[in-house]
Amino acid sequence: MEITAAVLRDGDGPYSIEQIELDGPREDEVLVRITAVGMCHSDALLRSKTFPGKLPVIPGHEGAGVVEAVGAEVTSIQPGDHVVLTFDSCGQCRNCTDQRPALCAASLGRNLMGWRADGSTSAVAADSSPVGSRWFAQSSFASHAIATSRNVVVVDKTLPLNVLAPLGCGIQTGVGAVLNSMDVQPGSSLAIFGAGAVGLAAVLGGVVAGADTIVVVDLHAERRELAVELGATHVVDGHDEDVVRRVRKLTQGGADYAIDATGVPRVAESALAVTRVGGACALVGILTGPLALNAAALNGKTLVGVVEGDSTPQEFIPRLISLWGAGRLPIEKLIEEFPLTAINEAEQSSLSGRVVKPVLVP
Repeated sequence: MEITAAVLRDGDGPYSIEQIELDGPREDEVLVRITAVGMCHSDALLRSKTFPGKLPVIPGHEGAGVVEAVGAEVTSIQPGDHVVLTFDSCGQCRNCTDQRPALCAASLGRNLMGWRADGSTSAVAADSSPVGSRWFAQSSFASHAIATSRNVVVVDKTLPLNVLAPLGCGIQTGVGAVLNSMDVQPGSSLAIFGAGAVGLAAVLGGVVAGADTIVVVDLHAERRELAVELGATHVVDGHDEDVVRRVRKLTQGGADYAIDATGVPRVAESALAVTRVGGACALVGILTGPLALNAAALNGKTLVGVVEGDSTPQEFIPRLISLWGAGRLPIEKLIEEFPLTAINEAEQSSLSGRVVKPVLVP
């Protein structure tokens, strides 16, 4: 079938909107008509010189839409189902069988290559050349996407898919870091470095967890203001000459929990520095360089790398939807919609900090 998709052909170039020929689903796959897709910072990994796969690729991994067809082996998903798409996992490795699919042993090949493990794809361009269509097993910057039975979460048909789409990655990562990975306790203190979509989702998670003190550090005044609106008790300008001292003072000597959602090594080091002895620090952002720590920096502290909020999507995404329905997860305050054809504008708005979570509508 012919679909419309945003294709990244050059890591330094813009997206191109193209007509693509997409195969139908294989036995274990699902064809989804995309009605909304969030733009996540992880999509920029395709622009990195260290991207392990090959271009061209259709990015997008926060898709939501309506199932149009399923493969012969798919029994739990039906045409007409409304779904949120998320990361893929094998279902067979030790972590998957231990209900930790975010740590799947096959995650790299299933999510971050952009192509099937055997090098094949479901998509070809107008000139019959192949285009990667397996970014996070969905490639949902498109009118239609092929997903798998394991990265599809069925949701109620009355819910707004344009609001739910970001749950597939960024929101579940931020909230999950708080509720799953660190199990933040009521009455505790939480410091969050970076007020992008993941960091602000962590603020919402901190409110849900019952943290008494939530300190947010960010460079953008507008995002600091939004953090307060979402429940942060204090904010600190990231340009401050002594951020660590200020956060320690606001948390009465050090935070019980800290999160780095920037991926900037020196900021991650600051997040660990503000963590009290006996506390825990989570690295959620994809590090842009090596992290240099001496042993003393870790004395009495727990440092954990978080992947997808340590979530089991079929359980956690419904929990997030329930929190949103109860008014406790107002993710719509993070979203600005763009037509898919304006994807380059949406990307620049995100990179500049003007928009927290662009949502593309094909």
